[in-house]
Amino acid sequence: MPQDVISVRLKVQNQTAHEELKTVISSAKGFHLQNGGPSKHCNLLILEIGEDVERELQMIHDFHTSGAADSIFVTSPRFESDLLIQVLRAGVKEFLAQPIRKEELLSALVKLRERNASLAGIAENKKRGKIIHVIGGKGGVGTTTVAVNLSAMLTELGSPRSVVLIDMNLLFGEIPIFLDLKSDFDWGEVVKNISRVDATFLKSILVDHPSGICVLPSPTTLDGMNVATPKIIASLLDVMKETFDFIVIDGGQSLGDISLKILEMSDAVLVVSILNLPCLSNVKRLLWTFQKLGYPQKEHVKIVMNRYHKKSLISLSEAEQSIGQEIFWQIPNDFQTTMSAINQGKLLSSVDTGADISKNFRTLASSFVKREEQDREKKGFLSRWIS
Repeated sequence: MPQDVISVRLKVQNQTAHEELKTVISSAKGFHLQNGGPSKHCNLLILEIGEDVERELQMIHDFHTSGAADSIFVTSPRFESDLLIQVLRAGVKEFLAQPIRKEELLSALVKLRERNASLAGIAENKKRGKIIHVIGGKGGVGTTTVAVNLSAMLTELGSPRSVVLIDMNLLFGEIPIFLDLKSDFDWGEVVKNISRVDATFLKSILVDHPSGICVLPSPTTLDGMNVATPKIIASLLDVMKETFDFIVIDGGQSLGDISLKILEMSDAVLVVSILNLPCLSNVKRLLWTFQKLGYPQKEHVKIVMNRYHKKSLISLSEAEQSIGQEIFWQIPNDFQTTMSAINQGKLLSSVDTGADISKNFRTLASSFVKREEQDREKKGFLSRWIS
């Protein structure tokens, strides 16, 4: 679904009101009505307030804090001043009386679209770093190796680039081991102080690696996990995008609420796989899940075949046929160099800069750098043309 289309979800019990809302929204330009089924993120939630006001106000609060809805409208057959005050205080953008009036609803939708466009215009003028989300087709396929060494090569290429590496494995992530780093902070601590988070705060708590990578480890206790929500993680990543050129995320295998929010925000999703049937089967399921979710867009999903060697029993063409998508990249199988780097807490390039696997990561990183440079040139051309 295009990024400028506003997705709408209805949570309305009154069938007449539901059909009236559905008819108007379906005909409104720039809006997409989500189908029923499992709850997922939406740009606009329209929620009905009935008799159990306290419970429904709590639902509004839960939708806001979880990040499941960007904006909320309320509809109700009751039009009482006390109720109106309560829902507006809860952060609701519009109150729609029942029966639904078409002109009133269209006006509210237009205002929301204009407000979103205005916010998008402000954001466009800010620095917009690229989020590269690295996830595994299954455990043990080398997701952390890819995330760590891609990050290092991004800092190395061309003009200085700021790169932050975030360990989003929910508990006991391994990035500090891979880089031989110790830190007093992790993203669990950051999300507890989300209201204070800005570029200055971030740079004071991130760990600096000699390669130039800034690292934010995962929590080492359950405390950080209990505080994090999709909305909080989204706020953290927004600040990251204004601060760094690249945000590389080691996402492990998780597909929880937080991971889904990251997937939605990502500019590129690298799905790391190896050439065996269990992993390819998982990758196929993962791609099917993305399709059902409606994000990330197919062109943003890149299949990276790790530990590749030409004599594999499964060929690349057979793998592509199995998963239904082209393989974007192959990383050569170099067990000795890789294990030596992991055991020493070093980058592959530090262990053997001339190894094929080190050169391979350098070329992989350059593909992202070139894309970034093209985007900057395009943006600069458009700015000059408009002015």
